[in-house]
Amino acid sequence: MAITDIKAFAHLTEADIEMLGQELDAIRRSVELSRGERDAKYIRRTIAAQRGLEVAGRAILFGSRNRWAWLTGTALLSVAKIVENMELGHNISHGQWDWMNDPEIHSTNWEWDQTGPSSQWRRAHNYSHHTYTNVLGKDEDLGFGILRMTRDEPWRRVHLVQPVANLILAATFEWGIALHDWDAEKELSGHPKKWNSEPNKEFARKAARQVAKDFVFYPALTGPAWKSTLKANATANLARNLWAYAVIFCGHFPDGAEKFTVEQLDGETSGEWYLRQMLGSANFKAGPAMAFMSGNLCYQIEHHLFPDLPSNRYAEVAVKVRELCDKYDLPYTTGSLGKQYLLAFRTIHKLALPDKFLKRTADDAPETSSERKFAGITLPSLPTAAQMQETWHDTHIIPVDPATGQRYGLRSAMQEARVVLKAKAKHEKEVLREARRALKEKARQEKQMLREAGVALQERARHEQETLRHKPFWAKATRRFG
Repeated sequence: MAITDIKAFAHLTEADIEMLGQELDAIRRSVELSRGERDAKYIRRTIAAQRGLEVAGRAILFGSRNRWAWLTGTALLSVAKIVENMELGHNISHGQWDWMNDPEIHSTNWEWDQTGPSSQWRRAHNYSHHTYTNVLGKDEDLGFGILRMTRDEPWRRVHLVQPVANLILAATFEWGIALHDWDAEKELSGHPKKWNSEPNKEFARKAARQVAKDFVFYPALTGPAWKSTLKANATANLARNLWAYAVIFCGHFPDGAEKFTVEQLDGETSGEWYLRQMLGSANFKAGPAMAFMSGNLCYQIEHHLFPDLPSNRYAEVAVKVRELCDKYDLPYTTGSLGKQYLLAFRTIHKLALPDKFLKRTADDAPETSSERKFAGITLPSLPTAAQMQETWHDTHIIPVDPATGQRYGLRSAMQEARVVLKAKAKHEKEVLREARRALKEKARQEKQMLREAGVALQERARHEQETLRHKPFWAKATRRFG
């Protein structure tokens, strides 16, 4: 089962979590107090650059019957769509620039270049996903309703095709998001089955407008080059979909992005909410260009902690968050883009199989673990579960290395647990091997005994036959007639 008690899993006391929450609040305040002209210039320049790229790309596509013009125009249009989706549409709709009070760059007015209406995305994503991040049964982004991403979700036959479903989702990601948000909107509105409900009409209007723009209006505008322009638009949409899919999956599904049960929500404090966002998200390493192209969602941990702070500040926030992770000995899940995606890709394919083919459990799997991971094992530098219950939590004493002053927490526990569990698995494997060897020896001995018994019986039968053959004639006759 996924995490039910985040305090026990994080190896932190209530006082620690409260202090951690206060320190994160301080980071938020420092950014809010320092927002200003520099940040406003950043978003305005980004909008201007994105529009320049799109205009240039569409202008070049007038000559798209020429191969190089097609390639150049398609590349510029792809970049423009990616920037609009990641750095503008996503972040502005989060309200990251509402503080500017600019009606154009405001979450309530921005309509992004995607199939689904921004308003439906804001409610489904901003509310459901960011409030209930990675909580089973509450966060619909956990597998987007079609992928099984944790063993806490029961396996069904349909999961066998999830590798194929994953490819389709990646190629049509904007439609996947749009349909997902549309469903959520219908549920929230309380009219899920009315064909003429407002969510249905809003979705139909936006989808029709988007399809007409990319596949009718702009191709028709280029006249004789309409076919190549249509292909260019489809290619740019595909490139944007694949990139957005990769960024989102690297932020939520690599190993270390933990899942939670609804029990964790009972009485959850603001400090625990912060902690859940930290443990439920993952970053990937990126330079300035890749960070920009990802909408700074390479800093997914920081984004989940502060979804409405300007994205251009996440890099400096990340330095402070990492310092806090070091202070409280918490993991800071990150890796290269390729590594993070391969871990998510492995989970998608692995969990397509029934549980009987999987080695680990929901408590100890690399993609999902829980506080039960530490049950039954003793870690060298940490108190036992009983000590934690009786002393550690009561006295708020945190184990500290007297030599270095370093706290022992979840990060140390995870590292030591890997070693202990590996040794435990090795020991159990050796015990199993010994048991198998003993059974094999016992079977060999029993086989030998059976063989010897058979030989003895054959010898006895032969002896009796020999004895009978040499008895006197009168004895045989007496036996026959007497």
